[in-house]
Amino acid sequence: MRHAASPTPVSHRQVVGAAKAVGHPARLRILAMLQPGELCVCQMSTLLQLAASTVSGHLNELRRAGLVVERKVGKTVYYRLDDASPFAAWLRQALTLVETDDQVRADAALIGKVQAVPIPLLARGLLSLDDISRRRSTRVDRSPHGPARPRG
Repeated sequence: MRHAASPTPVSHRQVVGAAKAVGHPARLRILAMLQPGELCVCQMSTLLQLAASTVSGHLNELRRAGLVVERKVGKTVYYRLDDASPFAAWLRQALTLVETDDQVRADAALIGKVQAVPIPLLARGLLSLDDISRRRSTRVDRSPHGPARPRG
């Protein structure tokens, strides 16, 4: 009888760290947002309606737990799920359990719209989630005398 390859050994502290990281509602939402692919901090901040510093703190906790990895492009930091993590299969199973949650579904429905907004606009906080939710076009007029307004 052949045995499957053993998973990467982890300590009980690593398992506890990963479970604690997943155990926070905002971090669980972040992980669900990252399931389709990477997002930058400002995109997640917009979806969560939290300050970028708060989201960065949550992402650091997830990174320390070995659940996400980061990629920097200039000043922008992108995160994605760590497929090489010993917790990857466990995490995907956990995310499957919450995929029908109303908040997770609402986040998933808005990801494409948030990704269509230029990152500098999101990073400067020029559009609210309500503005993005109502957008029909990916083009935005930026008047020097007022807030960004969708064109469409």
